[in-house]
Amino acid sequence: MKSPLLSLPGAVPAEGRDEGVAAHYGDLFREQRALAAGRGLVDLSHRGVITISGDDRLSWLHLLLTQHVSDLPAGQATEALILSANGHIEHALYLVDDGGTVWAHVEPGTREALLGYLESMKFFYRVEVADRTDDFAVVHLPAGSIAEVPQGTVVREAPHGRDLFLPREDLEAFAAANGPVAGILAYEALRVEAHRPRLGFETDHRSIPHELGWIGSAVHLQKGCYRGQETVARVQNLGKPPRRLVFLHLDGSEVHLPGHGTPVRLAADGAEGRQLGFVTTSVRHHELGPIALALVKRNVAVDAPLLAGDTAAAQETVVEP
Repeated sequence: MKSPLLSLPGAVPAEGRDEGVAAHYGDLFREQRALAAGRGLVDLSHRGVITISGDDRLSWLHLLLTQHVSDLPAGQATEALILSANGHIEHALYLVDDGGTVWAHVEPGTREALLGYLESMKFFYRVEVADRTDDFAVVHLPAGSIAEVPQGTVVREAPHGRDLFLPREDLEAFAAANGPVAGILAYEALRVEAHRPRLGFETDHRSIPHELGWIGSAVHLQKGCYRGQETVARVQNLGKPPRRLVFLHLDGSEVHLPGHGTPVRLAADGAEGRQLGFVTTSVRHHELGPIALALVKRNVAVDAPLLAGDTAAAQETVVEP
């Protein structure tokens, strides 16, 4: 779905998973600085929007999700995962209940599979699942924003900002009144700085929540059964995850950023050494320069200099080994 904000001056379309919104509007660092200062907004209208209504909505979701949501207070934001039977991450949902309906936004390209799964699990529960993507656009206001939210808008408020479920017909007018509009690259730079994982970027088909720091924020360890819980409990109580998320400071003299999937190796072994992981997301930050997140083997020493492709990288621990 192509955003109408792509018609704004300077808009450069994003590619890949974020196709449909702007990568930037002509000045990446200015857009980042505005968001960091609590000004402007980010167009996330390419994300899927799903609602779950009905008397059993919270108790039903509690059975399916990794998060404790059976008593979720109205207006309180949370995030949750859906796992495979083997504990691998399949979906990530960013949720809020408005008192009568649970609203969730999800990664582009995942809503159809998620809707199919949710519909298959309804059984005799009093729930209704709906795809509201055509009707509502997700708009992000950064932490500290004083933008006035239209009355009646569903808001999901998290530490890094507020996500608005805004009627699509109001998107252009809201952006005009509450700009400047920042592109997805600015949003991603602040996400990487904050070490926040993203489905499809920091994850692959083998990812489990422990590797990415999702225990606690998206996985509740004291709740009842859900699909994949056995893996979560076993790793938590008896072992360690095979991989861990790290934050990389990249050599700023390189012109090109290492792309998603670029091999990570020990610097001491050189560019032909054994691959120990891969870059998940790399960005240019307005203060930190080129930075990245990467997934590496758990036994990689936390102070070992690394290579991301041909680019030297110093690591910071995100997930403890």
